[in-house]
Amino acid sequence: MIAWDGVSPGNWAAELERSDVCINLTGRSVDCRYTEHNRQAIYQSRVQSTGLLNRVIAALSHPPRVWLNASTATIYRHALDRDMDEITGEIGGNEAAAADTWKFSIDVATAWEAAFFADSMPRTRKVALRSAMTFSSDRGGVFDVFSRLVRFGLGGAQGPGTQYVSWIHAADFIRAVEFLIADDELSGPVNLASPNPVPNSEFMRTLREAWGIRPGLPAKPWMVEIGALLLRTESELILKSRRVVPRRLLEAGFRFLFPVWQDAARDLDGARLRADDRGEDDQEQDR
Repeated sequence: MIAWDGVSPGNWAAELERSDVCINLTGRSVDCRYTEHNRQAIYQSRVQSTGLLNRVIAALSHPPRVWLNASTATIYRHALDRDMDEITGEIGGNEAAAADTWKFSIDVATAWEAAFFADSMPRTRKVALRSAMTFSSDRGGVFDVFSRLVRFGLGGAQGPGTQYVSWIHAADFIRAVEFLIADDELSGPVNLASPNPVPNSEFMRTLREAWGIRPGLPAKPWMVEIGALLLRTESELILKSRRVVPRRLLEAGFRFLFPVWQDAARDLDGARLRADDRGEDDQEQDR
């Protein structure tokens, strides 16, 4: 393994020569307060590293045939009225009631993709992965966060509950990446999201049912704001409506293992319980 700083060229660049694929997922986590320092880190870690790769790959004699670069489904506007796909979806940032943090996220997303597509590379196919929240059973992930709320009785609707949640099961995320590598026709922005986004109230109810927990206290918008402050994160992650669908993947023939949140939630819940059981068994053996 060769490390890179995402800022300057180094020995790592030689590894891209004659490689088949470049996948860049670099970016400081957005699960934080958007202080000026964190905003700079979020922006620069994405835009600067992508621009650097553009320069390095353009200079290679035998560049990768495909470059997949992370992007985000947050690039679309706050959408309650209709689905946002890659063809007809509307880029956000001009919503009259949008909070400053929402506009910042969209500014980052558009600058990120602008850096990615800035240079034409005839020998390298470029795909921007506009990914929704990716759910896996791993500890510390977004599924873990939502599951803790449910298990502590706080799994009711968050904010108005009408805002849409776009999501993708980790298994489908990996399969979609493999599909995009193999499909030589797909380039440009591609949404990595389930074809069935759901309102927050339904999303949380389904998660409660997967855990076998019926009650769930709702959280008013002001309660979400306070909770985000205490958790050192931003309410945008909960309150912005992301109604994103993967039109280009579906039209290219990709089939989701988990297109419906109910099935995904049950699978993730089962995987988490099995992992917890294995952890308890390991602890018993260590005693």
